[in-house]
Amino acid sequence: MRYVLPVLLLVASNVFMTFAWYGHLKFKSAPLWIAIVASWAIAFFEYCLQVPANRMGHGTFSAAELKTIQEIITLIVFSVFSALYLKEEFKWNYLVGFALIILAAFFIFKKW
Repeated sequence: MRYVLPVLLLVASNVFMTFAWYGHLKFKSAPLWIAIVASWAIAFFEYCLQVPANRMGHGTFSAAELKTIQEIITLIVFSVFSALYLKEEFKWNYLVGFALIILAAFFIFKKW
């Protein structure tokens, strides 16, 4: 559970983060200040999950490993979000770039 709970919290946190950062793109007719306030309101819940995830996970994972887990989760959540919510095409070069980032994660977690 000590490995799973921080990761689950990071997944939930990233869903909120993605909506806070990119959800307003579907509402470009709304005034910018409303987008900013709405994004901050959503981001509050992201922080309510992100901070405990990092607190609980640190010790089981190093800070670098936690950050790497978060970035991989972010790529996955964002890919699904951009395809389903924003209706943007997922291109092959995105996949290659994300794969290289995941390869970088391998080196971060590798115990030499």
